[in-house]
Amino acid sequence: MSDRTQGKETRSALLRKERSLYDYSMLFVVLFLCCFGLIMVYSASYYSARVKGLPDTYYLRQQAIWYVLGTAAMIGLSLIDYHFWQFFAIPGYLVGVVVMGLINWTSLGLELNGKKRWLKLPFDQSIQGAEIVKLTVILMMAWMLARLAKRVDEWIWFVAVLILVGVAAGLVLINNLSSGIIIGAIGLYMLFLSSRRKWPFIVFAVLVVTAVAAVLIFSDKIVEMGLLEPYQMERINVWKDPEAYADEGGYQVLQGLYAIGSGGLFGKGLGNGTQKLGFVPEASNDMIFSILCEELGLFGAFCLIALFLFLLYRMMLVANNAPDRFGSLLVVGVMVHIGLQTVMHIAVVTGVMPNTGVTLPFISYGGTSVLFLMAEIGLVLSVSRRIRLS
Repeated sequence: MSDRTQGKETRSALLRKERSLYDYSMLFVVLFLCCFGLIMVYSASYYSARVKGLPDTYYLRQQAIWYVLGTAAMIGLSLIDYHFWQFFAIPGYLVGVVVMGLINWTSLGLELNGKKRWLKLPFDQSIQGAEIVKLTVILMMAWMLARLAKRVDEWIWFVAVLILVGVAAGLVLINNLSSGIIIGAIGLYMLFLSSRRKWPFIVFAVLVVTAVAAVLIFSDKIVEMGLLEPYQMERINVWKDPEAYADEGGYQVLQGLYAIGSGGLFGKGLGNGTQKLGFVPEASNDMIFSILCEELGLFGAFCLIALFLFLLYRMMLVANNAPDRFGSLLVVGVMVHIGLQTVMHIAVVTGVMPNTGVTLPFISYGGTSVLFLMAEIGLVLSVSRRIRLS
């Protein structure tokens, strides 16, 4: 047998031994979180549904439909080569910007609770624009930073990327503070990892801390100058002293804290919580972590946090071993999105930061959020499938 033939056979044997890394542990955790989310949505929403004259399982069934659609999207995207989506990076970004423009400045924007966050769709349906922008910004940033590589440190490109992130985040900030912060943080962190220039980020962090301190110290003067709206200042005051505003904005925060405190170590038992019975506003979405703490206690809360940490750990492994820069940045963007949104939800519910209305990934009620989060997981799984193990 010739050396050439033997070499071909050796390479063929090595290829047969290689296998792709489809992260089943990540898939299992996500599906478990979704199933657990259904249980919590039902527990937190059946009373609200009954008060509105709806079946007890109304919100459960609505959420289950979105979980089915999200699971189909996740599995479908995981089977498609993630490189295919780089061709839609810029068009997708533009779609997100247009959608936010339609929501903010046209009659297609659906206003609820004084905020225009949803785009009206046919057949009396709606979709939350911020969720579209989160996904498209992740895709656009991963594609652009991968193409620029070391050129991202050139000022013209560095500033151009910042402008693109700023436009997307700014359009969302108009009516959705929490999502605007998340989008800006995703873009900045991805740029931070890709750039060798670290001092602009340090300066930005110092400016943010200074601005927050100025708002807390000179709040009245800032409102007089017109830099903050009175309702925005009220949120900050509620955060600083919720008991002083117990009949106004502090009511939701205090009721959430009561729910957490009454749960103790192991909780009152699943379904046995009382704060969801008309006391905690938005119990099934913005405040669902408080209901979880009341019914499952600190032990249940720590178990849930551990699951999220494990999910982020698996994403970190995929990002570190991704076949190329585009795949790695794509996973990093999703990881920052899920991690930051989880932290912000828990921080709001526990009173660590002002109430901005942010959902808990995979757990809170909300169809658009679940659909796009699971689509993002599908992209991460697609990246994992391209990792070769010998």
